[in-house]
Amino acid sequence: MSTALITGASSGIGAVYARRFASRGHDLVLVARTTQKLEDLAAELRAAYGVIVEILTADLIDATQRQTVENRLRDGSPIDVLVNNAGDNSAGTIAETKPVDLEKLVTLNVTVPTLLAAASGMARRGTGTIINIGSVVGFMPEHFSGIYAATKSYILTLSQSLATELGSEGVHVQAVVPAATRTAIWERSGVDANTLPNLMEVDDLVDAALVGLDRKELVTIPPLGDEALWQNLESARHGLLGGLGGTKPAERYRLEK
Repeated sequence: MSTALITGASSGIGAVYARRFASRGHDLVLVARTTQKLEDLAAELRAAYGVIVEILTADLIDATQRQTVENRLRDGSPIDVLVNNAGDNSAGTIAETKPVDLEKLVTLNVTVPTLLAAASGMARRGTGTIINIGSVVGFMPEHFSGIYAATKSYILTLSQSLATELGSEGVHVQAVVPAATRTAIWERSGVDANTLPNLMEVDDLVDAALVGLDRKELVTIPPLGDEALWQNLESARHGLLGGLGGTKPAERYRLEK
């Protein structure tokens, strides 16, 4: 019996991951800010699937509360699957957003998944799975104001880096890259989700992500029908590497004499 730790587990994507992993027989550690929601979900899953469910109430932006989750990963019974799902958005441009809110967003979307992956101990044990929830906005930052897209670009590159570093140690890393999905993030950003077209339902998103996980994909993009588009993008990126090793500036950057 393996154990999955899921952040942002009280609702939305995190809650559906909890239900799906419980249905597969995984014990769970559920992390979120709202104790009552966690207790309600834990009771549901224990009754439905007979799994062990721990709850950790923590605001991951707060370093002291986050430490309790890191300690559970580092010092508790082994966590076999880490789902870095907790995240948020902020409305407005970088100039309109208060510095404290920018710092909170970077902490939750960037710092937290990094530190939790580091605390997981999976490389030391030689086994485990890390799932990082990103967003397609990371592919198109020029189309979105603020820094949310930049934080989600980080999630993709973090996942690719960890996959290279930890893959040989027996750890599988998956970046899940959703498009617009019907979650509470819209309400927190001041947007009525019912006014938005082409929203994917959370259950469909997580089910597709788990198909990608079972296939051992590094990057799973549930709304993308033509896989060749992603493969072409990756091929172009790797092709770029061949032109980056010069010891002198490229001819096009040399001063005319």
